[in-house]
Amino acid sequence: MTAMSMVQALNSAIDVMLERDPKVLIFGEDVGFYGGVFRVTEGLQKKHGERRVFDAPIAEGAMLGAAVGMGAYGLRPIVEIQFADYIYPATDQLISEAARIRYRSAGEFCAPITVRAPCGGGIFGGQTHSQSVEAIFAHVCGLKTVMPSNPYDAKGLLISAIEDDDPVVFFEPKRLYNGPFDGHPDRPARPWSSHPQADVPEGYYTVPLGQAAIVRPGSAVTVLAYGTMVHVALAAAEEAGADAEVIDLRTLLPLDLDTIAGSVKKTGRCVIAHEATRTCGYGAELSALVQEECFYHLEAPIERVTGYDTPYPHALEWAYFPGPQRVAAGIRRALEA
Repeated sequence: MTAMSMVQALNSAIDVMLERDPKVLIFGEDVGFYGGVFRVTEGLQKKHGERRVFDAPIAEGAMLGAAVGMGAYGLRPIVEIQFADYIYPATDQLISEAARIRYRSAGEFCAPITVRAPCGGGIFGGQTHSQSVEAIFAHVCGLKTVMPSNPYDAKGLLISAIEDDDPVVFFEPKRLYNGPFDGHPDRPARPWSSHPQADVPEGYYTVPLGQAAIVRPGSAVTVLAYGTMVHVALAAAEEAGADAEVIDLRTLLPLDLDTIAGSVKKTGRCVIAHEATRTCGYGAELSALVQEECFYHLEAPIERVTGYDTPYPHALEWAYFPGPQRVAAGIRRALEA
């Protein structure tokens, strides 16, 4: 086991799969010689060569179109979208082609494509570098949607995504790349080296898609979160003094509804936290599912704590970000209702 940051864990996952499977390759804007804007692919071109790790033009639609063809011919391409905000030009190829090809071809072709995209705020990226767009892709049948919260899961989930025969959109919370973040920007940054989930095997292992993790057991209220918000939810539970059970979804689609329903039936209360905008955010689907599965066990209305229905502001980033105070307030409302 080696202490790794999320950047290092993701790099290790790609390195392992490039070595393990000659059909795996990775391309995107600046991923080759430069090693990616966040250095996730650093050193991989030098080790595996320019035919396996290479730069692409600034044309996300073309990148995904090429990946669909590669997948149909038996390759396993990894496409890096430099920021999740730039994925929109690729949505036609990703949704209309990659997500549908198995269905349209009656199983003759598949699209074993992994699309990596740094997402979320917390780095003062403003409205065009801070978006959380996971709900768009969780809506699309034929796609799988993943967002890890720690280095161990990041490596294991990415390997599972690369090996999957269906297209996977793999969102990476950029605020977690170098250390866990509890939502308090005024406190000193913590490195991953002091976190237990930074102990990452150097070789091959997987974390199954569609399996949530209970990261904090409790019996009074269930908090559902993913990505950066897992760490915020943990901090909020402590600050609220609540016996909260915090669940890290890890995979948004397929969703581990059994773990969610089992927890909510036990606690009778549910708080959902995500960084994305509120209206039609992924929390709305979670709320509907919890209501459908757990209606007779709920003792209070389901609470949602989310970003606001505005573009992500640059100057007021921490007013927008749903930090521990807002999540703790949601927990208290659920407990007091």
